[in-house]
Amino acid sequence: MPADADAPTLRSLLNRPDLRLRLEGDAADDALDRPVRWVHSSDLADPTPFLSDGLVLLTTGTQFHEAGEDPGPYRAYVERLSRRGIAGLGFGTEVVRDGIPPALSAACHAEGLALFEVPYRTPFLAVARANAEAIAAQAYARRSWALAAQRAISLAALRPDGLGATLGELAKQLDAWVGMFDATGELSREHPTGSLDAVTADAVRAEVQAVLRRGARAGSSFHVGERAFTLQTLGRGGRLRGVIAIAAGELDQEGRAVLTAVIAMAGLALEQQQGLSRAWADLRAGLVQSLRGGDPALARRVAREVWGPLPAPPVQVALASAGTPARASRLEAMTELLEGRAHDARGTLFFGRSDDGLVIVTAAGERGTLDEVAARFDVAIGVSEPTGYDGFDTAMDQARVARDRGRGGVAAFAEVAGGGVLSALSDQARAVAAAEVRPLSDHDAAAGTHLVATLRTWLDHDCSHEASARALGIHRHTVRTRLALAERLLGRDLGSFATRAELWAALRVLG
Repeated sequence: MPADADAPTLRSLLNRPDLRLRLEGDAADDALDRPVRWVHSSDLADPTPFLSDGLVLLTTGTQFHEAGEDPGPYRAYVERLSRRGIAGLGFGTEVVRDGIPPALSAACHAEGLALFEVPYRTPFLAVARANAEAIAAQAYARRSWALAAQRAISLAALRPDGLGATLGELAKQLDAWVGMFDATGELSREHPTGSLDAVTADAVRAEVQAVLRRGARAGSSFHVGERAFTLQTLGRGGRLRGVIAIAAGELDQEGRAVLTAVIAMAGLALEQQQGLSRAWADLRAGLVQSLRGGDPALARRVAREVWGPLPAPPVQVALASAGTPARASRLEAMTELLEGRAHDARGTLFFGRSDDGLVIVTAAGERGTLDEVAARFDVAIGVSEPTGYDGFDTAMDQARVARDRGRGGVAAFAEVAGGGVLSALSDQARAVAAAEVRPLSDHDAAAGTHLVATLRTWLDHDCSHEASARALGIHRHTVRTRLALAERLLGRDLGSFATRAELWAALRVLG
C-alpha cells in the first residue's frame, strides 16, 4: 500500500541533516527500520514502567553518575530497555559528560539495541518534534491515499465489467494479488492473473471453501508458508455470495476502508447479478417444462438465443435432489457451478429446475460434471438412458427412479433397473405381500410345516407337481397335499391364473 511520506523510523530520524544525529557503531537494518511510535526523554534508572514498545528513548546519562566505568549498571539498564521493546536509545552528549560511555555502547551492541548520539546543539524536543511531524505526514499521506484509492475504485465500478474492474483497481492500489471466489469456492477473477503458484492457489481455495461451508460473514487472515492472506466474505450470513482474497496480512485502518468500499460495490454487483440469475432460473424452468411437454423446438430456439444450443442428441437426463428450503444456498451454489460449466463449454450442458429437483441435460455418457456436483454438494443424482428430446419426459421418470433408488452419488437407470419391476415396489407393497401370505407363514411357524417354501417352489416351476417334488426332494402327492392345505388356509383358488400371479408377486417382493 503506497504512501508518499517517509515512514517514521529510526533511520529517517538519523537521515535528517538538521538534527545532526550520529549512529554509534553498527546496527542491523531491521533495528533501523522499525517504526518509531514516539520519542521520549528520561534520566530515570528504570524508566520502563512509563515507556511503551516502539519508542525511542533519549537520555543525558545522569542515572549513571555513580556507576563510573562499571559495566554492570549499564548492562542491566540496556537489558531492561530491550525487554520493554524500545526501538532505540539516544544519548545527549556534552550535558553531563563528553561522548557516549564505552560501557553503554558495549551493552547496546550486545543487546542489539540501536544507540545514537544527540549533540549538545540538538534539543531533545527537536528530535521528538521531527518524529511527530513524520507521524503526522505519514498519517496524512495514508488518508490521502485512501481517498484517492476509493475515488479510483468508484470510477472503476462504472466500467462495463464493473466487478472485474473494481477488483483490478483494488489490486493496483494495494499492490497485491486479489482474487474473487464465487459461492462454490471457485476462483472467478484474479489480478494479476496467474501470479499464485499451484500449491499456494490450492491452499487459498481450500481455506475459502472452509469459510463458505461455515456460512457466516467474517474477515480472517491466514498464512501459506510465509505468505499472508486476508479473506473477506461477500453477502449475508447463511447466504454468502463469495469471498475476496488478498495476498496481504492485517490491513491498517486506511487499507480496511478501501477494502470496505470494494466489498460494498462487489456486494451491490452480486445482488444485481442475483436478480438476473433468478430471472434466468425461471426461464430455464420454463424450458424444462417445454421439453417435458414434447415441444423441444421452443426450448432449442430460446436456449440458442440466450445461452447457446442445447446438447445434441442422444442426450441423458439427470435429476439432482432439490433439497429443503434450508439448503437453498446449496442449490444456488450448484446452479452457479453449472452456469460456469455451461459457459465454458457452450452447447454441451443445459439445466433447469423442475418440481422435484434440478434437471441436468448432457451428452450421452458424459459423467464428469455430474460426478463433480454430486461429490461437492453431497446430493443424489439419477441419470436416464440415452434418448432424443422426443423422449424427454420418459427420461425424466427414469432419472427420478435412478435417483430415488440409488445409493447416493450418481446412479444410472440401467443399473437400478436390473432388479426388475418388482424390486421398485415400495415398503407399502411389501407390507401387503406379507399380509397376503401370513396364513401360510403362521401355520408353518405353529405346526412346523413348509407351506410357504412348497408354494414358492411350485410357482417357480410353472406349477408342475413333478418338477416341484424333485426340487423339494419329496413325493408329488406330498406336494399336492401341501398345496391343498395352503389353498384352504388362504381361501383362494390356486387354479386361477390371477391368484397364482398375485401370490408369485407377493413371494418375490418378500424375497
